[in-house]
Amino acid sequence: MPPMLILLGVFAFINYVDRSNISIAAPALKDELGLTVTQVGILLSAFFWSYASCQIIAGWLVDRFNVYWVVAVGFFVWSSATALTGAVHGFALLLAMRLIIGVGESVAYPSYSKILAGNFPEHQRGTANSVISAGMAGGPAFGTLAGGLLMATFGWRPFFVVLGLGSLLWLVPWFRFMPRTTSGARANSAAKPDIREIVCHRSAWGCFVGQFCSNYLWYFLLTWVPFYLVHERHFSLSDMARIGGLAYLSVAVAALVSGHLSDRWIGAGRTATRVRKLIMLVGQTGAAISLVLCVVAGPGSFVVFLIVACAAYGVTAPMTWAFAQTLAGPATAGRWTGLQNTVGNLAGVIAPALTGFVVDRTGRFFWAFAITAGVALLGVVAWVGIVGQLREVTWARRPALLVNEISLDPA
Repeated sequence: MPPMLILLGVFAFINYVDRSNISIAAPALKDELGLTVTQVGILLSAFFWSYASCQIIAGWLVDRFNVYWVVAVGFFVWSSATALTGAVHGFALLLAMRLIIGVGESVAYPSYSKILAGNFPEHQRGTANSVISAGMAGGPAFGTLAGGLLMATFGWRPFFVVLGLGSLLWLVPWFRFMPRTTSGARANSAAKPDIREIVCHRSAWGCFVGQFCSNYLWYFLLTWVPFYLVHERHFSLSDMARIGGLAYLSVAVAALVSGHLSDRWIGAGRTATRVRKLIMLVGQTGAAISLVLCVVAGPGSFVVFLIVACAAYGVTAPMTWAFAQTLAGPATAGRWTGLQNTVGNLAGVIAPALTGFVVDRTGRFFWAFAITAGVALLGVVAWVGIVGQLREVTWARRPALLVNEISLDPA
């Protein structure tokens, strides 16, 4: 496995530890700084304000400048803000640090797509994306299991400072192994579309809606599963940590298996369209069915269905960005991914809030699980029915109407 890909997997791991560590520290923050519950809620959501709003800019940056340096700058910004979080006092400065972390992390997925589209052929992108997805799932698993124990032992401030400063060591091997030329060098530099051209493609909207639905499922699992285990299934905090950690770990394992198998099938001669759409169909549908079974199952079996639902999401995770990388091509992968992630991360705002509202109104998690299952099935329609054939768009041709765009024939 190329050192650069391993480093990108570690990058994703650190990304998600830094993204979610505020959730673990929230009780201590509230008590020490005298914050209200509303202020804690604002801190938990602030990351998504800047993260989502900067996606389009980040996509433009990675397509315009050397993507490897954009990665380094973004990493330095968010890791520094993580370290500074442990030193600040007061709600306003904490809010500022969360916003800065969102700005720094906004370069992540546009950069992944740019690098993978330019350095990995179609039959290797499943595995490459699975490494990123495994890092994405490993971060919350580590944060849930180890982060809480470390904060309980050393306090939340030392944890943030050490994590932020220690993360900066990642830049040393990155500067050693990163290529010296941009990953889009093989692309046709004369055919770079603007945002208007991208959003006029039907397949782009299939990816946008599909990403929103996939993210809704992921953010529901990421933000509400611990609460559900404790308050509705009445597990202790230690049992919750073990089950939650195992569930998130299943995402990482399933992503690695899915990515590897998809590459083998494509390498054996099957089309990327059939392979990737079939995986999306099976994974999203499996997650939806498992969520419904989980919420209605008894205490002896619901954990199995919960882990299966997480694993089913993990199966689809590497495919999400493989769609964008293939359709956009190396020259446009950053902008396409930036747009896709802008729409997709609206789920980070909606899913946690809507789930809380539904549980408050009904007193149970049944309808919250059912809504998430329905959104997952909507994602099947987007990925399989709206996205056309998985082949690089010929950007030199100006797209006309949506109805004249890429054929829906999955062959």
